[in-house]
Amino acid sequence: MTNSNRPTEKLPSTGSTLCKWAFCRTKSWNSLFARLVFFILLICCWQLISTSNIWSELLFPSPNMVFKNLTDSMRDNSLPVAISASLKRLCVGYVISLFVGVPCGLLFGRVRWLDDTLGSLTLGLQALPSICWLPLAILWFGLSELSIIFVVVMGSLMSLTLSVRDGVKTIPRLYLKASRVMGATYWKMYLYVILPASLPSILSGAKLGWSFAWRSLMAAELLYVNVGLGANLMMGRELHDMGQVVATMIVIVSIGLCIDRCVFGLLEKAIHKRWGYCCNE
Repeated sequence: MTNSNRPTEKLPSTGSTLCKWAFCRTKSWNSLFARLVFFILLICCWQLISTSNIWSELLFPSPNMVFKNLTDSMRDNSLPVAISASLKRLCVGYVISLFVGVPCGLLFGRVRWLDDTLGSLTLGLQALPSICWLPLAILWFGLSELSIIFVVVMGSLMSLTLSVRDGVKTIPRLYLKASRVMGATYWKMYLYVILPASLPSILSGAKLGWSFAWRSLMAAELLYVNVGLGANLMMGRELHDMGQVVATMIVIVSIGLCIDRCVFGLLEKAIHKRWGYCCNE
């Protein structure tokens, strides 16, 4: 004999899931359409200003002039070589920052005396602009690739470390107490409790460190480098070729947007999905 008063389980309906998926897809397409319309209007305004002859083409190049410079630099392979050289320096410096900054941030968040000493030093060095490290790097490593990589590391390491440290400090103490009760040792607590709980903050710190590394690289390449996007900017300035300057700036912005969307955007979506989010409300 069955009990008619027993509550029945409410299963998620397939229709509601499909509606939620369709809503998320429609919202993403609307966002993409809005971006396309914005950039098309921006280019139209740019063309309108350049044809109004307010400034000379030497000071304000037209979109056609910039596009021609991009196609020419792609044809003679100078732009791909510059992009690959800059990205190589960026990847080496950024990977070093990750391998040093994430463990340091995890330690600073848990060890009080390390946070009071090295953490305070890191906080103070974060206020130092990354380009200030270039004279010291040249004295230590000479005019070489190591000096550029050193500037990239110092530009991204501090912000990444502090972001990870702040993420560790915001972990609920209940998690740590429960792990101790269940017999977790020191390294198991880091591996199974602290590291997963601070993963969103680690990703935010990695994204912030990437942006600082990219800016530090461009600043260092402007002052000293033979091949790279910064060298292209300086060459355009010396030749009074504003088309090359603006074209290189567009490439720098495009690379930053692509890495932000294709790398960190996908990682953020994966973490949001892991924490129970489907799409932005």
